Amino acid sequence: MILVFDLDDTLYNEVDFVKSGFSSVSNYLSNTYKLPSTFEDMCNLLSKDGRGQIFNKILDKYNFFSIKRLKKCISIYRYHKPNIRLFDSAERCLQRFSAFTKYIVTDGNKLVQANKIKALNIMSMFTGIYITRNYGIDKEKPSPYCFLKIQARENSNPQNIVYIGDNSNKDFVGIKKLGFKTVRIKTGFYKDILVSKEYEAEFVLSSLDEIDSVFLSNLEK
Repeated sequence: MILVFDLDDTLYNEVDFVKSGFSSVSNYLSNTYKLPSTFEDMCNLLSKDGRGQIFNKILDKYNFFSIKRLKKCISIYRYHKPNIRLFDSAERCLQRFSAFTKYIVTDGNKLVQANKIKALNIMSMFTGIYITRNYGIDKEKPSPYCFLKIQARENSNPQNIVYIGDNSNKDFVGIKKLGFKTVRIKTGFYKDILVSKEYEAEFVLSSLDEIDSVFLSNLEK
């Protein structure tokens, strides 16, 4: 059995990355323009309104908005050195299956995702890490492109490859019909979403701790 993992909200808490980015932007605004700390304001906006327009609103609040400053805030957020760590359950899972062939398939800005992987210090744990946008934005999930590359690389049947992710909106629908095994972990932003059977994973678990040898043996049946 070959294990393929999503990254964001599967192996680590993506909110930690977001808040790490907020901290970097807040420090920049304070050090460069002498603004008071805006970190708490950013977190409150995230909680209230979700992502999007946060930096716009912060700059507007201090009558400091310009396209140039907004772009600088976004750049700092995207390319800062993230302060993130693996979920405890992810550490345990990767340790349990240290002898298994493992991959990562993750969407998103290729430099941002590479920075996350570097910060987590996990490259040596995986045979390969596929940042889908390296191959074009059209190769992001639900495209099966990177999964088919893994299948070819391993000369394996799809039934022997299991993808473990969190976002049923896109993670599983493109590969289920090709025979890949799919497991959803109910974590992060998408933990409570409901989707049709077509989009849902074959198995839905509450934690990576529920993946054990017995579970993987059942996947093979």
